[in-house]
Formats: sequence, C-alpha cells, structure tokens
Amino acid sequence: MKTAFLFSGQGSQYCGMGKELCSHYPAAAAVFKQASWTLGYDIEGICFADNDRLNLTEYTQPAIVTT
Repeated sequence: MKTAFLFSGQGSQYCGMGKELCSHYPAAAAVFKQASWTLGYDIEGICFADNDRLNLTEYTQPAIVTT
C-alpha cells in the first residue's frame, strides 16, 4: 500500500482546524508546537482562535501545512 499526502488549497482554512486532532493525538500537538517555534509565532493560537488573522495569506499557508 502506498501513502499519499494531500494538501487542500487556500480558502479551505477555518477557525479550529486541527484542534480536535491535537486533543486526541499528542504527536499532532507536537507538530503545532514545532511549527510555532520554527515560524516564530503561535500558529496554534491562530488556527484555534476565532480571529481574522487566519485568513491572511501569511498565516493561511503555514496553517494549512501545519494541519
């Protein structure tokens, strides 16, 4: 069996994306922490909070890759 990774495009982001995944899988939460450290800002806070920053391209693209 082969594995494939599919990434949705910009416009598919929504507040709370990845939150349930992080609550069930510690490895997913670790990915968010590593991404935040690498990016230099709290990507988890941007993805999980109800704010307009998630719709800005500079945050949307890293958020989609992180989730």
